[in-house]
Amino acid sequence: MRRLAVFLTTALLSTTLWAMHCPADMAKIDAMLSSHPPSDAAVLAQVQKLRAEGEELHKSGNHSKSVEVLGKALQLLEASE
Repeated sequence: MRRLAVFLTTALLSTTLWAMHCPADMAKIDAMLSSHPPSDAAVLAQVQKLRAEGEELHKSGNHSKSVEVLGKALQLLEASE
């Protein structure tokens, strides 16, 4: 019983941590887009698409997938600098 309680507590905390990570990634993407947008229009469009998809995933509660998608957007932005 104790192991189950520890497992459930860990699972709950990890979900909460993922949820709090998404808005930070979205804010970082927004800041990078406003200060140094990619010069390539295709990269900019892809970043904007991934950012919107990440926000929708976050709102729907799929935080791990949201972090993954937002991470791809960040990678594209960092590579275009």
